[in-house]
Amino acid sequence: MPALTPQMLLRAYALGVFPMAESRHDPEVYWIDPEDRGILPLERLHVPRRLRRTLRRGLFEVRCDTAFREVIMGCAEPASDRPDTWINDEILRLNTELFEMGYAHTVECWRDGRLVGGLYGIAIGGAFFGESMFSREPDASKVALVHLAIRLRLGAFQLLDTQFVTHHLQRFGAIEITRAEYRQRLVRAIAAPARFYSEISASDVDAFLQSMTQRS
Repeated sequence: MPALTPQMLLRAYALGVFPMAESRHDPEVYWIDPEDRGILPLERLHVPRRLRRTLRRGLFEVRCDTAFREVIMGCAEPASDRPDTWINDEILRLNTELFEMGYAHTVECWRDGRLVGGLYGIAIGGAFFGESMFSREPDASKVALVHLAIRLRLGAFQLLDTQFVTHHLQRFGAIEITRAEYRQRLVRAIAAPARFYSEISASDVDAFLQSMTQRS
């Protein structure tokens, strides 16, 4: 079987399938095409009030695309609620190449010069495929997720794919849609022009949080 390439991975995402491994040390990659797909509607994002206070306090320095390998390795490390992971060496290699090509992005939370949480994903047109997140301090991954959503909204993205819906993501408004509906949305989103904002201002965050307050 020929080795997977970043271009093959991009084509797979554009068709609605994504790769996973059985475990961190499994050399094989499997293609997943779930009947029900998780998405986080950007226009209906919900941010819990306690998390809004955390965002306003600015506990973390939020950066983008400055430590891709460190973020994906953080996502691959064991956690108390996740003793193993689906990110193997092949997925690490492919996503690192996509980052070098400008398709993969990170949102990172730093504190006192240490990377304490973040997430990574892949952008194609106006679709963003959220891959994984991790947290070494309370709320770090949640802050990263909100910052991702703000950037995607500012950049005119139409789709934030979460693959599956977890209890954690449900708190932010994630929903499941059928495979057929997902593919319809995917086609429209990929064709849409969009820009991933690596840098946003404090006023952008404040304006978003103010809009949350008005909707409460």
